[in-house]
Amino acid sequence: QFIQPLQQEDKLAQIPVIIYAERELTAPEEKILQACEANLTIKAVKSPARLLDETTLFLHQLEAKLPKDKRQMLQMVHDKETILRHKKVLIVDDDVRNTFALMTFLEGKDMEVIIAETGKEALAQLDKHSDTSIVLMDIMMPEMDGYEAMREIRKQARYYQLPIIALTAKAMKSDKAKCIEAGANDYLSKPVDTDKLISLMRVWLYR
Repeated sequence: QFIQPLQQEDKLAQIPVIIYAERELTAPEEKILQACEANLTIKAVKSPARLLDETTLFLHQLEAKLPKDKRQMLQMVHDKETILRHKKVLIVDDDVRNTFALMTFLEGKDMEVIIAETGKEALAQLDKHSDTSIVLMDIMMPEMDGYEAMREIRKQARYYQLPIIALTAKAMKSDKAKCIEAGANDYLSKPVDTDKLISLMRVWLYR
């Protein structure tokens, strides 16, 4: 019921499908699966570890058949920090300690860091550095807070797709919704968990 409709969709038909069967398949089931054998394998494994091994092997075999540019793209995905290297990140925060900690951490990932202490400074920095890849936006700042700054950034068509991650000391669901509504792509509460930050940055930089 799942595989047949999947195979009929042009955009989905090439997705690898691995069947994990704990019992013998019936003849009708095997007939259906045989029609999908180019993108499908059947494994009867007895442990999660073995299933993981088989899945990894199968995906590696598929990767080997891909064109060179697609293989390179996958290799970048496997190397968790490749996507960060030499990317320009704008940190917007009026707390020097927070800025210094994030700057030191991200420069250690070979990122180029630029700084702004207010929303107004953030807009000026973006005008100066139009090649900025991602923004880390504090919310509570003087002159122009993060909400207003994000709204102003989104008004400019050239920054409509620029990833913005909001950073705030507040952790309520309503605060997250307010950040997203103002223009943030994602949200992290302070103190910033650097592992989560890197994961989010990778997600938005891979788009």
